[in-house]
Amino acid sequence: MERPERPRLAWGLTGSGHYLRECLDLANELPDVDLFLSRAGEEVLHMYGHPLTGLREGFRIFRDNTASAAPVGLFYHGHYHTVVIAPATSNTVAKCVAGISDTLPSNIFAQAGKCRIPSIVFACDTAPQMETESPSDWVTVYPRPIDLENTRRLTGFHQVVVVETFDALRAALRTRLAAVEREFGAAAPARQRSGLAT
Repeated sequence: MERPERPRLAWGLTGSGHYLRECLDLANELPDVDLFLSRAGEEVLHMYGHPLTGLREGFRIFRDNTASAAPVGLFYHGHYHTVVIAPATSNTVAKCVAGISDTLPSNIFAQAGKCRIPSIVFACDTAPQMETESPSDWVTVYPRPIDLENTRRLTGFHQVVVVETFDALRAALRTRLAAVEREFGAAAPARQRSGLAT
């Protein structure tokens, strides 16, 4: 398999609605983004009114429908410069910490580590009490101590940036993409990138 002239960004979607619309809007501002969906992520997209038919107009989409997570083979051949998992459920964060890669998002996180590709993780459970959006309204949730501990542990992983707010996600992406441009040259302006302008 040939290496592409310019690698892309791999964006993992898990089964969380926490800032889901904002994350999709942000991904849509960027060029060359592929979406990697867990089965729960695919369900949540439908629950929150984001059908795959509409998303396919702006993204290449990989679904979690192969036992061997076949799409991760692209990571070995330089197809991706960055992995983003946003939003990341406490389940996904726990799997990433434990080295379990049995969903497509947790698998691309693992492959990023093995291929020395930087990752950004927007963890959902970051405080003892939080407000989050359900399909119908905003609700209060109380992350467990183990959820908060796993988020803290993930911050110690090499080449992994863990962010706790949507604004921090935007800032981390801005920093990472500036580094990518220095390494690979300016990206083709496939989409508006006003949201990341400095």
